[in-house]
Amino acid sequence: MRYAPPGACLNDFALLPGPPYVLLHLQAPWTEHPDVSLLETSYGRAVSHDLVHWEPLAPAFGVGRPGDFDDTSVWTMHPLRHGDGWTMAYTGVHDDGHKRQAVGLARTRAEDGSGWRRVPGTVVRPDARWYRAGEQEAWRDPWIVEPEGGLFGARYAMLVCARTAHGPVERSGCVGLAVSDDLRRWTVRPPLLVPGDVDELECPVLERVPGGWLLLGSVGPSHHIEAWRAERLDGSWERLGPLAPPGPYAPRLVDGPGGERLLLHTVQRRYGLDDGGAACRGMLAQPKVLETGPDDRPRLTWWPGVESHLGPALAPGDTVWDAVVDVAVEGGPARIVLRGEDAGFTVDLDPGALRVRGPAGGRETALEHPVAHLRALLFGEYLELYADGVLVACEASYATTPGPCLARGADHRPLPVTVRRVADPYPDRDDVSVALRAPRPDQGPPRRGPAPTGAVRGRSGAQ
Repeated sequence: MRYAPPGACLNDFALLPGPPYVLLHLQAPWTEHPDVSLLETSYGRAVSHDLVHWEPLAPAFGVGRPGDFDDTSVWTMHPLRHGDGWTMAYTGVHDDGHKRQAVGLARTRAEDGSGWRRVPGTVVRPDARWYRAGEQEAWRDPWIVEPEGGLFGARYAMLVCARTAHGPVERSGCVGLAVSDDLRRWTVRPPLLVPGDVDELECPVLERVPGGWLLLGSVGPSHHIEAWRAERLDGSWERLGPLAPPGPYAPRLVDGPGGERLLLHTVQRRYGLDDGGAACRGMLAQPKVLETGPDDRPRLTWWPGVESHLGPALAPGDTVWDAVVDVAVEGGPARIVLRGEDAGFTVDLDPGALRVRGPAGGRETALEHPVAHLRALLFGEYLELYADGVLVACEASYATTPGPCLARGADHRPLPVTVRRVADPYPDRDDVSVALRAPRPDQGPPRRGPAPTGAVRGRSGAQ
Protein backbone atom coordinates (compact mmCIF):
# COMPACT_ATOMS: atom_id res chain seq x y z
CA MET A 1 0.00 0.00 0.00
CA ARG A 2 3.09 2.23 0.25
CA TYR A 3 6.24 2.28 -1.89
CA ALA A 4 9.65 3.92 -1.77
CA PRO A 5 12.86 2.59 -3.36
CA PRO A 6 15.29 0.78 -1.05
CA GLY A 7 17.15 3.19 1.20
CA ALA A 8 15.61 6.34 -0.27
CA CYS A 9 12.70 8.77 0.06
CA LEU A 10 10.25 9.20 -2.81
CA ASN A 11 8.91 12.59 -3.86
CA ASP A 12 6.99 13.92 -6.92
CA PHE A 13 6.38 11.38 -9.67
CA ALA A 14 4.88 10.61 -13.06
CA LEU A 15 3.24 7.51 -14.53
CA LEU A 16 3.38 5.86 -17.92
CA PRO A 17 0.04 4.10 -18.44
CA GLY A 18 -0.27 0.33 -18.35
CA PRO A 19 -0.45 -2.33 -17.33
CA PRO A 20 2.41 -2.69 -16.85
CA TYR A 21 2.63 0.78 -15.32
CA VAL A 22 5.99 2.56 -15.21
CA LEU A 23 6.76 4.95 -12.36
CA LEU A 24 9.27 7.80 -12.66
CA HIS A 25 9.94 9.60 -9.40
CA LEU A 26 12.21 12.02 -7.59
CA GLN A 27 14.41 10.29 -5.06
CA ALA A 28 16.87 11.30 -2.36
CA PRO A 29 18.69 9.38 0.36
CA TRP A 30 17.69 9.36 4.00
CA THR A 31 20.01 12.08 5.21
CA GLU A 32 20.50 14.97 7.58
CA HIS A 33 21.43 17.25 4.67
CA PRO A 34 19.84 20.68 5.28
CA ASP A 35 18.36 20.78 1.75
CA VAL A 36 17.45 17.36 0.42
CA SER A 37 16.07 18.84 -2.80
CA LEU A 38 19.64 19.48 -3.98
CA LEU A 39 20.32 15.73 -3.71
CA GLU A 40 17.57 14.85 -6.20
CA THR A 41 20.00 14.29 -9.05
CA SER A 42 18.31 11.41 -10.89
CA TYR A 43 14.90 9.83 -11.41
CA GLY A 44 14.02 6.57 -9.78
CA ARG A 45 12.04 4.08 -11.83
CA ALA A 46 9.76 1.15 -10.98
CA VAL A 47 7.19 -1.10 -12.68
CA SER A 48 3.86 -2.52 -11.49
CA HIS A 49 0.99 -4.57 -12.89
CA ASP A 50 -1.49 -3.71 -10.12
CA LEU A 51 -0.45 -0.23 -8.84
CA VAL A 52 0.25 -1.71 -5.40
CA HIS A 53 3.42 -3.78 -5.71
CA TRP A 54 6.26 -1.87 -7.39
CA GLU A 55 9.46 -3.49 -8.57
CA PRO A 56 12.44 -1.07 -8.58
CA LEU A 57 14.30 -0.59 -11.85
CA ALA A 58 17.52 1.23 -12.74
CA PRO A 59 17.49 5.06 -12.55
CA ALA A 60 16.25 6.73 -15.72
CA PHE A 61 17.56 10.28 -16.02
CA GLY A 62 20.10 12.54 -14.33
CA VAL A 63 21.47 16.06 -14.04
CA GLY A 64 23.15 17.81 -16.97
CA ARG A 65 26.75 18.80 -17.49
CA PRO A 66 28.39 21.52 -15.37
CA GLY A 67 27.14 24.94 -16.41
CA ASP A 68 23.87 23.63 -17.87
CA PHE A 69 20.52 24.86 -16.54
CA ASP A 70 19.96 21.43 -14.93
CA ASP A 71 23.42 20.75 -13.47
CA THR A 72 22.33 20.70 -9.80
CA SER A 73 19.03 18.79 -9.62
CA VAL A 74 16.26 17.39 -11.78
CA TRP A 75 12.82 17.82 -10.31
CA THR A 76 9.23 17.10 -11.29
CA MET A 77 8.51 15.76 -14.76
CA HIS A 78 5.60 15.06 -17.10
CA PRO A 79 5.92 12.54 -19.98
CA LEU A 80 3.57 12.98 -22.94
CA ARG A 81 2.89 10.45 -25.71
CA HIS A 82 4.26 12.09 -28.84
CA GLY A 83 5.01 10.64 -32.28
CA ASP A 84 6.68 7.24 -32.05
CA GLY A 85 7.66 7.65 -28.40
CA TRP A 86 7.48 9.98 -25.43
CA THR A 87 8.38 13.62 -24.86
CA MET A 88 9.05 14.57 -21.26
CA ALA A 89 8.95 18.09 -19.84
CA TYR A 90 11.09 18.23 -16.72
CA THR A 91 12.36 20.72 -14.15
CA GLY A 92 16.06 21.51 -14.16
CA VAL A 93 17.77 23.36 -11.31
CA HIS A 94 20.99 25.37 -11.31
CA ASP A 95 21.90 26.46 -7.80
CA ASP A 96 23.77 29.77 -7.72
CA GLY A 97 22.31 30.54 -4.30
CA HIS A 98 18.76 31.02 -5.65
CA LYS A 99 17.89 27.55 -7.03
CA ARG A 100 17.19 28.88 -10.52
CA GLN A 101 14.55 26.74 -12.17
CA ALA A 102 13.71 26.14 -15.82
CA VAL A 103 11.86 23.54 -17.88
CA GLY A 104 13.62 21.37 -20.43
CA LEU A 105 12.51 18.56 -22.73
CA ALA A 106 13.77 15.02 -23.23
CA ARG A 107 12.64 12.24 -25.56
CA THR A 108 12.68 8.46 -25.73
CA ARG A 109 11.21 5.69 -27.85
CA ALA A 110 11.41 3.19 -24.98
CA GLU A 111 8.17 2.07 -23.32
CA ASP A 112 9.80 1.36 -19.96
CA GLY A 113 10.70 4.95 -19.07
CA SER A 114 14.38 4.58 -19.92
CA GLY A 115 16.64 6.01 -22.61
CA TRP A 116 15.79 9.72 -22.25
CA ARG A 117 17.87 12.17 -24.30
CA ARG A 118 17.64 15.93 -23.92
CA VAL A 119 16.18 18.08 -26.71
CA PRO A 120 18.97 20.59 -27.47
CA GLY A 121 18.11 24.26 -27.22
CA THR A 122 14.70 23.90 -25.56
CA VAL A 123 14.69 25.62 -22.19
CA VAL A 124 11.60 27.45 -20.93
CA ARG A 125 12.22 30.12 -18.28
CA PRO A 126 9.96 32.55 -16.38
CA ASP A 127 9.24 35.87 -18.08
CA ALA A 128 9.98 38.66 -15.59
CA ARG A 129 7.05 40.71 -16.90
CA TRP A 130 4.64 38.36 -15.16
CA TYR A 131 6.67 35.99 -12.99
CA ARG A 132 9.18 36.26 -10.16
CA ALA A 133 12.68 35.36 -11.39
CA GLY A 134 15.92 34.99 -9.48
CA GLU A 135 15.48 35.35 -5.75
CA GLN A 136 12.45 33.35 -4.47
CA GLU A 137 11.51 32.32 -8.00
CA ALA A 138 9.43 29.26 -8.84
CA TRP A 139 9.21 27.74 -12.31
CA ARG A 140 8.81 23.99 -12.10
CA ASP A 141 6.47 20.98 -12.14
CA PRO A 142 5.48 21.20 -15.83
CA TRP A 143 2.24 19.66 -17.12
CA ILE A 144 1.56 19.63 -20.88
CA VAL A 145 -1.85 19.25 -22.53
CA GLU A 146 -3.02 19.36 -26.12
CA PRO A 147 -6.43 21.04 -25.80
CA GLU A 148 -8.96 20.48 -28.55
CA GLY A 149 -8.85 23.57 -30.74
CA GLY A 150 -5.61 24.77 -29.11
CA LEU A 151 -5.08 27.69 -26.75
CA PHE A 152 -4.20 31.25 -27.74
CA GLY A 153 -3.60 30.02 -31.27
CA ALA A 154 -1.12 27.30 -30.25
CA ARG A 155 -1.40 23.51 -30.24
CA TYR A 156 0.10 22.75 -26.81
CA ALA A 157 -0.23 24.38 -23.39
CA MET A 158 2.24 23.95 -20.52
CA LEU A 159 1.29 24.63 -16.92
CA VAL A 160 3.96 25.24 -14.27
CA CYS A 161 4.20 26.02 -10.57
CA ALA A 162 5.19 29.70 -10.55
CA ARG A 163 5.05 32.97 -8.59
CA THR A 164 3.71 36.28 -9.81
CA ALA A 165 6.21 39.09 -10.32
CA HIS A 166 4.51 41.44 -7.86
CA GLY A 167 2.95 41.27 -4.43
CA PRO A 168 3.92 39.48 -1.20
CA VAL A 169 5.71 36.19 -1.80
CA GLU A 170 3.42 34.34 0.59
CA ARG A 171 0.45 35.17 -1.67
CA SER A 172 2.15 35.11 -5.07
CA GLY A 173 1.71 31.43 -5.94
CA CYS A 174 0.13 30.86 -9.35
CA VAL A 175 -0.18 28.44 -12.25
CA GLY A 176 2.15 29.73 -14.95
CA LEU A 177 1.47 29.21 -18.64
CA ALA A 178 3.44 28.74 -21.85
CA VAL A 179 2.18 27.68 -25.31
CA SER A 180 3.78 26.00 -28.32
CA ASP A 181 2.97 24.52 -31.71
CA ASP A 182 5.81 21.99 -31.83
CA LEU A 183 6.95 21.35 -28.21
CA ARG A 184 10.31 22.95 -29.08
CA ARG A 185 9.61 26.69 -29.22
CA TRP A 186 7.55 28.07 -26.35
CA THR A 187 5.93 31.44 -25.70
CA VAL A 188 5.45 32.33 -22.05
CA ARG A 189 2.10 33.98 -21.28
CA PRO A 190 0.49 35.54 -18.18
CA PRO A 191 -0.64 33.13 -15.43
CA LEU A 192 -3.53 30.78 -16.06
CA LEU A 193 -4.64 30.94 -12.40
CA VAL A 194 -3.74 33.20 -9.46
CA PRO A 195 -5.46 32.04 -6.23
CA GLY A 196 -4.19 35.08 -4.29
CA ASP A 197 -3.65 33.32 -0.96
CA VAL A 198 -0.96 30.65 -1.49
CA ASP A 199 2.83 30.93 -1.69
CA GLU A 200 3.00 28.19 -4.35
CA LEU A 201 0.64 25.82 -6.13
CA GLU A 202 2.81 22.78 -6.68
CA CYS A 203 2.44 19.91 -9.14
CA PRO A 204 -0.53 21.24 -11.16
CA VAL A 205 -2.56 18.57 -12.97
CA LEU A 206 -5.10 19.33 -15.69
CA GLU A 207 -7.87 16.87 -16.51
CA ARG A 208 -10.55 17.04 -19.21
CA VAL A 209 -13.96 16.43 -17.61
CA PRO A 210 -17.55 16.66 -18.87
CA GLY A 211 -18.35 20.33 -19.29
CA GLY A 212 -14.80 21.64 -19.13
CA TRP A 213 -11.56 21.21 -17.18
CA LEU A 214 -10.52 20.14 -13.70
CA LEU A 215 -7.30 21.59 -12.24
CA LEU A 216 -5.61 20.07 -9.20
CA GLY A 217 -2.75 21.72 -7.31
CA SER A 218 -0.89 21.04 -4.07
CA VAL A 219 -0.67 23.65 -1.31
CA GLY A 220 2.49 23.31 0.77
CA PRO A 221 1.88 24.84 4.23
CA SER A 222 -1.30 22.83 4.83
CA HIS A 223 -0.07 19.89 2.74
CA HIS A 224 -3.26 19.23 0.85
CA ILE A 225 -4.64 19.08 -2.71
CA GLU A 226 -7.07 21.75 -3.94
CA ALA A 227 -9.36 21.67 -6.98
CA TRP A 228 -10.61 24.25 -9.50
CA ARG A 229 -12.77 23.92 -12.60
CA ALA A 230 -13.54 25.97 -15.69
CA GLU A 231 -15.51 25.55 -18.89
CA ARG A 232 -12.52 26.76 -20.96
CA LEU A 233 -8.80 26.91 -20.25
CA ASP A 234 -8.79 30.63 -20.95
CA GLY A 235 -11.98 31.20 -18.95
CA SER A 236 -12.63 31.94 -15.29
CA TRP A 237 -11.79 29.28 -12.71
CA GLU A 238 -14.12 28.27 -9.88
CA ARG A 239 -12.39 27.26 -6.68
CA LEU A 240 -13.84 24.01 -5.34
CA GLY A 241 -11.72 23.73 -2.19
CA PRO A 242 -9.76 20.73 -0.85
CA LEU A 243 -10.07 17.51 -2.82
CA ALA A 244 -9.02 15.43 0.18
CA PRO A 245 -7.97 15.86 3.83
CA PRO A 246 -4.42 17.02 4.60
CA GLY A 247 -1.80 14.38 3.86
CA PRO A 248 -2.11 13.39 0.18
CA TYR A 249 0.13 15.52 -2.07
CA ALA A 250 1.52 15.81 -5.61
CA PRO A 251 -1.31 13.90 -7.38
CA ARG A 252 -1.13 12.10 -10.71
CA LEU A 253 -3.99 10.50 -12.63
CA VAL A 254 -4.07 7.23 -14.55
CA ASP A 255 -6.62 4.70 -15.82
CA GLY A 256 -6.62 1.65 -13.55
CA PRO A 257 -6.59 -2.00 -14.64
CA GLY A 258 -10.39 -1.95 -14.56
CA GLY A 259 -10.71 1.29 -16.54
CA GLU A 260 -11.56 3.46 -13.53
CA ARG A 261 -9.93 6.90 -13.24
CA LEU A 262 -7.46 6.70 -10.37
CA LEU A 263 -5.48 9.27 -8.43
CA LEU A 264 -2.13 8.36 -6.91
CA HIS A 265 -0.26 10.66 -4.53
CA THR A 266 2.67 10.92 -2.16
CA VAL A 267 2.65 10.99 1.65
CA GLN A 268 5.27 12.38 4.01
CA ARG A 269 7.28 10.48 6.60
CA ARG A 270 9.27 11.67 9.64
CA TYR A 271 13.01 11.54 10.18
CA GLY A 272 14.07 8.94 12.70
CA LEU A 273 10.75 7.14 12.12
CA ASP A 274 9.62 8.95 15.22
CA ASP A 275 6.57 11.13 15.93
CA GLY A 276 8.91 13.90 17.09
CA GLY A 277 11.00 13.84 13.92
CA ALA A 278 10.90 16.56 11.26
CA ALA A 279 8.59 15.91 8.31
CA CYS A 280 10.45 14.70 5.23
CA ARG A 281 9.88 13.26 1.78
CA GLY A 282 8.15 9.94 1.91
CA MET A 283 6.30 7.31 -0.09
CA LEU A 284 3.83 6.61 -2.88
CA ALA A 285 0.37 5.64 -1.62
CA GLN A 286 -2.09 3.17 -3.13
CA PRO A 287 -4.65 4.60 -5.62
CA LYS A 288 -7.96 6.26 -4.86
CA VAL A 289 -10.86 6.57 -7.28
CA LEU A 290 -11.41 10.12 -8.57
CA GLU A 291 -15.14 10.62 -9.03
CA THR A 292 -17.81 13.32 -8.99
CA GLY A 293 -20.05 13.37 -5.94
CA PRO A 294 -23.78 14.18 -5.69
CA ASP A 295 -22.84 17.84 -5.13
CA ASP A 296 -21.09 17.89 -8.55
CA ARG A 297 -17.68 18.25 -6.91
CA PRO A 298 -14.71 15.89 -7.27
CA ARG A 299 -13.83 13.57 -4.41
CA LEU A 300 -11.61 10.58 -3.63
CA THR A 301 -13.18 7.24 -2.81
CA TRP A 302 -12.10 3.72 -1.86
CA TRP A 303 -10.43 1.76 -4.64
CA PRO A 304 -11.77 -1.81 -4.93
CA GLY A 305 -8.38 -2.95 -6.23
CA VAL A 306 -7.22 -3.15 -2.61
CA GLU A 307 -9.62 -6.03 -1.95
CA SER A 308 -7.42 -8.61 -3.67
CA HIS A 309 -4.69 -7.89 -1.10
CA LEU A 310 -6.89 -8.63 1.93
CA GLY A 311 -7.13 -11.84 3.93
CA PRO A 312 -10.24 -13.43 5.48
CA ALA A 313 -12.01 -11.86 8.44
CA LEU A 314 -10.24 -12.31 11.77
CA ALA A 315 -11.73 -13.40 15.06
CA PRO A 316 -13.02 -10.55 17.28
CA GLY A 317 -10.29 -9.13 19.49
CA ASP A 318 -7.37 -10.42 17.43
CA THR A 319 -4.25 -8.27 17.51
CA VAL A 320 -3.55 -6.56 14.18
CA TRP A 321 -1.05 -4.23 12.52
CA ASP A 322 -1.74 -3.84 8.76
CA ALA A 323 -5.49 -4.23 8.28
CA VAL A 324 -8.73 -2.96 6.78
CA VAL A 325 -11.37 -2.39 9.47
CA ASP A 326 -15.07 -2.01 8.64
CA VAL A 327 -17.53 -0.66 11.19
CA ALA A 328 -21.31 -0.33 10.83
CA VAL A 329 -21.97 2.89 12.78
CA GLU A 330 -25.51 3.40 11.41
CA GLY A 331 -25.42 7.21 11.59
CA GLY A 332 -25.06 7.48 15.33
CA PRO A 333 -22.23 8.54 17.64
CA ALA A 334 -19.48 5.96 17.97
CA ARG A 335 -15.98 5.42 19.32
CA ILE A 336 -13.67 3.20 17.30
CA VAL A 337 -10.33 1.97 18.68
CA LEU A 338 -7.73 0.85 16.14
CA ARG A 339 -4.67 -1.16 17.27
CA GLY A 340 -5.63 -0.87 20.94
CA GLU A 341 -6.29 2.03 23.29
CA ASP A 342 -2.75 2.46 24.62
CA ALA A 343 -0.71 3.05 21.44
CA GLY A 344 -3.25 3.00 18.62
CA PHE A 345 -5.73 5.44 17.09
CA THR A 346 -9.06 6.46 18.62
CA VAL A 347 -11.81 7.74 16.32
CA ASP A 348 -14.79 9.60 17.80
CA LEU A 349 -17.65 9.92 15.36
CA ASP A 350 -20.59 12.30 15.75
CA PRO A 351 -23.26 13.15 13.16
CA GLY A 352 -21.38 16.36 12.24
CA ALA A 353 -17.71 15.61 12.93
CA LEU A 354 -15.01 12.98 13.06
CA ARG A 355 -12.10 13.29 15.51
CA VAL A 356 -8.95 11.18 15.30
CA ARG A 357 -6.45 10.91 18.15
CA GLY A 358 -3.17 9.03 18.23
CA PRO A 359 0.14 9.09 20.06
CA ALA A 360 1.23 12.02 17.88
CA GLY A 361 -1.91 14.11 18.46
CA GLY A 362 -5.03 14.41 16.35
CA ARG A 363 -7.40 16.53 14.31
CA GLU A 364 -11.09 17.02 13.58
CA THR A 365 -12.91 16.72 10.25
CA ALA A 366 -16.35 18.21 9.63
CA LEU A 367 -18.93 15.85 8.12
CA GLU A 368 -21.82 16.99 5.96
CA HIS A 369 -23.97 13.90 6.61
CA PRO A 370 -24.32 11.21 9.29
CA VAL A 371 -22.11 8.20 8.50
CA ALA A 372 -23.52 4.71 8.08
CA HIS A 373 -20.27 2.86 7.39
CA LEU A 374 -16.70 3.72 8.41
CA ARG A 375 -13.68 1.98 6.86
CA ALA A 376 -10.12 2.29 8.16
CA LEU A 377 -6.98 1.32 6.28
CA LEU A 378 -4.06 0.71 8.65
CA PHE A 379 -0.72 0.22 6.95
CA GLY A 380 2.61 0.85 8.58
CA GLU A 381 2.52 4.22 10.31
CA TYR A 382 -0.43 5.39 8.21
CA LEU A 383 -4.17 5.55 8.81
CA GLU A 384 -6.79 6.43 6.18
CA LEU A 385 -10.48 6.78 7.09
CA TYR A 386 -13.36 6.49 4.61
CA ALA A 387 -16.88 7.60 5.53
CA ASP A 388 -19.40 5.79 3.33
CA GLY A 389 -16.59 5.17 0.86
CA VAL A 390 -15.23 8.76 0.73
CA LEU A 391 -11.74 9.61 2.04
CA VAL A 392 -12.22 11.97 5.02
CA ALA A 393 -9.12 11.73 7.25
CA CYS A 394 -5.43 10.75 7.15
CA GLU A 395 -3.12 10.38 10.14
CA ALA A 396 0.20 8.79 11.03
CA SER A 397 1.85 7.42 14.16
CA TYR A 398 5.20 5.76 14.76
CA ALA A 399 4.06 3.77 17.80
CA THR A 400 4.86 0.11 17.09
CA THR A 401 2.50 -1.79 19.37
CA PRO A 402 -0.14 -3.87 17.57
CA GLY A 403 -3.52 -4.21 19.20
CA PRO A 404 -7.16 -5.18 18.69
CA CYS A 405 -9.84 -3.12 16.96
CA LEU A 406 -13.21 -2.49 18.56
CA ALA A 407 -16.17 -0.10 18.34
CA ARG A 408 -18.96 1.02 20.65
CA GLY A 409 -22.04 3.15 20.13
CA ALA A 410 -23.37 6.01 22.23
CA ASP A 411 -24.84 3.62 24.80
CA HIS A 412 -21.54 1.68 24.97
CA ARG A 413 -23.02 -1.27 23.13
CA PRO A 414 -20.58 -3.09 20.84
CA LEU A 415 -20.87 -2.28 17.12
CA PRO A 416 -20.21 -4.84 14.37
CA VAL A 417 -16.52 -4.77 13.37
CA THR A 418 -14.91 -6.74 10.54
CA VAL A 419 -11.11 -6.87 10.41
CA ARG A 420 -9.08 -8.25 7.50
CA ARG A 421 -5.30 -8.29 7.37
CA VAL A 422 -3.52 -6.52 4.50
CA ALA A 423 -0.80 -8.49 2.75
CA ASP A 424 2.67 -6.93 2.89
CA PRO A 425 3.71 -6.25 -0.73
CA TYR A 426 7.42 -6.26 0.26
CA PRO A 427 7.91 -9.15 2.71
CA ASP A 428 11.55 -9.62 1.65
CA ARG A 429 12.61 -6.03 2.36
CA ASP A 430 13.81 -4.75 5.73
CA ASP A 431 15.33 -1.38 4.81
CA VAL A 432 14.23 1.98 6.23
CA SER A 433 12.13 2.80 3.14
CA VAL A 434 9.42 0.19 3.67
CA ALA A 435 6.38 1.20 5.71
CA LEU A 436 6.80 0.90 9.47
CA ARG A 437 6.42 -2.62 10.82
CA ALA A 438 5.56 -3.82 14.27
CA PRO A 439 8.46 -5.66 15.94
CA ARG A 440 8.31 -9.43 15.79
CA PRO A 441 8.32 -11.27 19.13
CA ASP A 442 11.97 -12.25 18.65
CA GLN A 443 13.15 -8.83 17.52
CA GLY A 444 12.46 -6.31 20.24
CA PRO A 445 11.66 -2.68 19.43
CA PRO A 446 13.16 -1.07 16.32
CA ARG A 447 16.15 1.20 16.71
CA ARG A 448 15.37 4.84 16.14
CA GLY A 449 17.89 7.53 15.36
CA PRO A 450 17.46 11.11 16.53
CA ALA A 451 15.63 13.58 14.35
CA PRO A 452 18.14 15.63 12.34
CA THR A 453 18.71 19.14 13.63
CA GLY A 454 18.07 22.10 11.40
CA ALA A 455 16.08 20.17 8.78
CA VAL A 456 14.50 22.71 6.43
CA ARG A 457 12.16 22.58 3.50
CA GLY A 458 13.95 22.34 0.20
CA ARG A 459 10.81 23.32 -1.73
CA SER A 460 7.63 24.67 -0.27
CA GLY A 461 5.36 21.81 0.73
CA ALA A 462 7.50 19.05 -0.79
CA GLN A 463 9.45 18.08 2.32
